[in-house]
Amino acid sequence: MSKVILSKNFIKDICKLSLNEDLLPSGDITSSLLKNNINKKLKLISNQNGIVAGLELSKQTFKLIDKKIKFNIKKKEGSLVKKGSVIAIIEGNIRNILIGERVAINFLSHMSGIATITNKFVNKVNKKCKICCTRKTIPNLRVIQKYSVRIGGGVNHRFNLSDEYLIKDNHMGATGDFVNFIKKTIKNKNRKKITVEVDNLNQLKKIIGLKFDRILFDNMNPKTLKRGVNLAKKFYETEASGGINLKNIKKIAGTGVDRISVGAITHSAPALDFKLSL
Repeated sequence: MSKVILSKNFIKDICKLSLNEDLLPSGDITSSLLKNNINKKLKLISNQNGIVAGLELSKQTFKLIDKKIKFNIKKKEGSLVKKGSVIAIIEGNIRNILIGERVAINFLSHMSGIATITNKFVNKVNKKCKICCTRKTIPNLRVIQKYSVRIGGGVNHRFNLSDEYLIKDNHMGATGDFVNFIKKTIKNKNRKKITVEVDNLNQLKKIIGLKFDRILFDNMNPKTLKRGVNLAKKFYETEASGGINLKNIKKIAGTGVDRISVGAITHSAPALDFKLSL
């Protein structure tokens, strides 16, 4: 899988785009009415318990507006913070701080929300079972979402369609002969991993022994999933997906499956609440 890296250039570019979205065409017409010589020190405070992520994006947001703004980080990226914790101290021209406030907090809230919900899933399973994200991400925000999953202790699935082969039910339906399609994929794998999705054990039995890498069990109840894992574990890495939540994750992990993919940790992660306080 492509390695998810938040490079300095990437952070700068995404912060620029986000500020343009918020400020074009006329800037912050409200804050512009303030005098331009008022310096203030503000606290960035967490209103909830959670895992903090996205600090460098928040910092860069303010730096792009005003290089003189000081952003003193008080909690490390990936650390567990409690409600009321001071995450950072921001000091500088109050007008410029207010211009960047919402963009900076939006990054922090969204990324920390993903890290936090991911961590909740990770803490529900044993260490041998990996919690994975999916491609169910907001377009153009996949990098920061998958990065946040890693901060929360999760594992990234393929980043895009070029990373790995994933043969799903619609591929099987399109070809009409999924066994031969798998064989064709194996011939063309070019050192990339191959995952095959199955939604029943009959499908598994038809393909077991073919030389691919991973079986993805889709929407199976724990009893059936356990049988599938026992059949497949000598041949393949195993993964479960579909309808996974914090209530049933322990039962799913208890089947012995190697990986559990959860789309909700990116597409439905609640934002973590932060505020700037004078």
